[in-house]
Amino acid sequence: MRRIFRHLAGAAMVAALPLASGSVVAQNTAPAAEAPPAPIAAGNFAKRLAFWDTRLSPDAKKFSYMRDGGGATHLIVLDTATGKVARAFAASPNDDFQWYRWVSKDKLLLSAATSAKFFGEDVRFTRLVLLDVATGAMTRLFPKSAVVDGDDVIHVAKDGSHVLVSIQPSITEYPAVMRHELAPDGKITTIERPREVPYDWMADDSGVVRLGIAYVGDKEKVYYRAAGSKELKPMPKAADGEPGWEAIHIPGDSDIGYVLSDGEKGRVALRRFDFAKRQMLDTVFEHPDWDIESVSFRDGKPYAAYYTAERDEVHWFDEAAAAQYKALRKALGNGDIWITSRAEQDKMMLVYAGDEADPGVLYMFDPAARYMRELSQYRPELDFQALARPKPIRYTARDGMAITGYLTLPRGRAPRNLPLIVMPHGGPYGIRDKLEYNDEVQLLANRGYAVLQPNYRGSGGYGEALFEAGVGEIGRKMQDDIDDAMDWAVKEGIADPARVCVVGGSYGGYAALWSVLRNPERYRCAASWAGVTDWGKLLTYDRRYLSPKVNKWWSARVRGKGKTQELGEVSPYRAAGQLSRPVLLAHGTKDQRVPLSQYTIFERAARGAPVPPQTLVIEGEGHSFSKPESAQAWYEALDAFLARHNPPDPLPAAPAATP
Repeated sequence: MRRIFRHLAGAAMVAALPLASGSVVAQNTAPAAEAPPAPIAAGNFAKRLAFWDTRLSPDAKKFSYMRDGGGATHLIVLDTATGKVARAFAASPNDDFQWYRWVSKDKLLLSAATSAKFFGEDVRFTRLVLLDVATGAMTRLFPKSAVVDGDDVIHVAKDGSHVLVSIQPSITEYPAVMRHELAPDGKITTIERPREVPYDWMADDSGVVRLGIAYVGDKEKVYYRAAGSKELKPMPKAADGEPGWEAIHIPGDSDIGYVLSDGEKGRVALRRFDFAKRQMLDTVFEHPDWDIESVSFRDGKPYAAYYTAERDEVHWFDEAAAAQYKALRKALGNGDIWITSRAEQDKMMLVYAGDEADPGVLYMFDPAARYMRELSQYRPELDFQALARPKPIRYTARDGMAITGYLTLPRGRAPRNLPLIVMPHGGPYGIRDKLEYNDEVQLLANRGYAVLQPNYRGSGGYGEALFEAGVGEIGRKMQDDIDDAMDWAVKEGIADPARVCVVGGSYGGYAALWSVLRNPERYRCAASWAGVTDWGKLLTYDRRYLSPKVNKWWSARVRGKGKTQELGEVSPYRAAGQLSRPVLLAHGTKDQRVPLSQYTIFERAARGAPVPPQTLVIEGEGHSFSKPESAQAWYEALDAFLARHNPPDPLPAAPAATP
């Protein structure tokens, strides 16, 4: 079994894993009469990998990852053969590395973000940096640019010679497409100038800009360059009833490309599209139950389509890739098996194996040699056999809408009249919970709580009806769905209605605060990490750091299409003075998604409330936990807060020793 293999191979971190041999992941299901597992220290759930975001260079000779180094993020490059450090790059204390990618065998492209003021508003500046492994040089691209969004890459040359970026030429102009040679003092040229407020650009796989989308008033206008043409021209107007679509691939020698659009069965599907005629051709793949979220391409053809059922899944168009995954599952078990990085020609791969009750393992895999070695366990300090296994559930909201969620029951306790934690996910739009490992869920289950994660309306992956039902419903019907999740658990006999708290982060933090303000009679307490408290101010902030395309989409979701929703009516700070239930209000000082000002607004407004909030501010922490000590501070505060205001059932006494 995988864990047995891990014990045998872990010490040396090298072992052959014959893919022909079958094995299964150990299951942590236990007999009904099992004793509850011993409490696991909150600090063990807070620990982070020594490294993350692992990638292979195109030639597989180098292995890269990020790690924390004294409060700053480091990007480390190792020699694959020797394991020795070839180069280390460090962020400045004020920067946060967002993402990176290899652009050639010895160069990487990195996005760095910095919090600062822009016309008096808190914003997040993003910049591109070129890293040269051979020389150690770090070169900022577009060095004279003062605009906010500087890392919107739309094409990287296959030979690593240049990059195309959608970026404002100046703070007074709309985004253009600019070409930057990937070299110190690389030449910068403008490929496409702004026109009529374009907010999105797309290049084909050969690096030619083929698509630009603009808004003229409230109407969308699409510019398209036909194959072989030198000019971008307005695309024909949309026909009546034309479904919306998102362009995802345009080949370099054709007008027939691929989009994501609603298919015949009402799910987001992969479809072929004639861009020159603005005409939908046919459906390549549509899952009957789940939306397609992304598609990868090889040599201009679809390679794999990704979607989330109860867990992340993939549909392979490539038979060899499908056979390879089947072999990996046979060797590693039936949990989540993913190839997270590939070298050119698949000469070497990084493979993750884990599931919702197992944090997992990272392996290096040589397909030709059929040889695998363990690189790291994600949580070696956690005994996976003591963890709880979430299960999918389904309930009906008060207006008849079907809602899916996940229930995690504490082990060794009868599933009756338990204290319940409702944990709505962040986002909120287009995001969803799924079967995957979650430290916070496991911590709470270990303490004796049932944990319910509802995928309320507006969540992604379930089709257009559920997604669109969330438009303009923040704090309204979306909150109803959270209340209805509680009602389902009570009706099923799982939850004690007098012992229910709401806990969440980001939008989930907002929903937690709003739950005890809107319906204090329902909930015993709430805990919010990085929660939104003033929607109007957040949308103003978002305009400064989101791209125009994303901001327009996001604002329309929150405000509602064609509606005049009063966001103040569903902003917690407005009602903070009436707070009558215990609240744990927590935030990080360097949060660039939901700024600390959102915390401050609520905390000040709630000082005179009947029950003022308990507060926790973590210096230097962002929107999510980058440091284990930050996660530990939140987990320990949450653990103590819940033990005080919604205590779990005491552990049963150990049986007396037989004389």
